[in-house]
Amino acid sequence: MSKTATSIGPSDNGRRMSLAEFDQTEGQEGYLYELGRGVVTVVDVPNRRHLAQVDAARLQIDAYRLGHPGKIYSVAGGSDCKILLADLQTERHPDLAVYMTAPSDEADLWRKWIPEIVIEVVSPGSEDRDYTQKREEYLAFGVTEYWILDADRGELLVLRRSRGQWREEIIRPPNEHRTKLLPGFHFDCGDVFRAADAAR
Repeated sequence: MSKTATSIGPSDNGRRMSLAEFDQTEGQEGYLYELGRGVVTVVDVPNRRHLAQVDAARLQIDAYRLGHPGKIYSVAGGSDCKILLADLQTERHPDLAVYMTAPSDEADLWRKWIPEIVIEVVSPGSEDRDYTQKREEYLAFGVTEYWILDADRGELLVLRRSRGQWREEIIRPPNEHRTKLLPGFHFDCGDVFRAADAAR
């Protein structure tokens, strides 16, 4: 006998819920839903400026992927993947997740398949989630690099895993980010911020 899904909407922002309960919910259309530390977060569908930045970042990664077959297994957007942390009662949907290897366990895919790189674009109101909560959660999940793109600050914060902690590097245009995970890849955050400006 199937369970009846719980319906949630904007009024449920801040509602306490377990990860198991959240997994059985159906969200009202027009909003995005995450669970952070057992609390429901309701977010408006990102605006054009946010989309422009995610698109500009993804284009660079896709170009590398096409030019270096076999280096990247998959690039997933927020509606394509999720990160589940049962101990923290958390479900996240990153703006972009770069998986370099195929999943090993289909049965428990989102609890065990760890992206090497996670990218978040900061929007008004998402600062605490992106800079504080997700920083801790992605480290706990096993992500190797976490990139935070912030057009208002004009900088990319790169967090690299080192001995169980994050090591920080701030990159501002015209400098580019180079990662050992993707040999030969030069990520141009300036291109992302120009896309943000053009979408104002």
